[in-house]
Amino acid sequence: MRQEKKREKSGFMLKILTGLSAGLINGLFGGGGGMIVVPSLRYMLRYDAATAHATAIAIILPVSVLSGVFYTAFGNFELSPVLFTAIGAVLGGIIGAILLKKLSSVPITVIFSIVMAAAGVKMLFF
Repeated sequence: MRQEKKREKSGFMLKILTGLSAGLINGLFGGGGGMIVVPSLRYMLRYDAATAHATAIAIILPVSVLSGVFYTAFGNFELSPVLFTAIGAVLGGIIGAILLKKLSSVPITVIFSIVMAAAGVKMLFF
């Protein structure tokens, strides 16, 4: 019983730290909270891949909206690219959600790892 309470408390703290990290990354860079949330949910909190990715989206949406409000308030926002990008993002989100339901944990983890590695290489060298 005591061990269970300790595990519950550490899980709660990990969730708070994951959220804090995701919010900080999102607020600082305008996105990218998923690179913190997904691995945290997968490897520290032991969620399966599909649940971790779906939960990350649910977490990142309100964080992104709030970050967007602050970016707008500080004058760092342009409306023109939003409309076209939003159309692609909505379509991509629908396709991604359908694929997430059909794929097992291994391909999801491999694809996510490749995308994160490619993004890191691009940011470092291009």
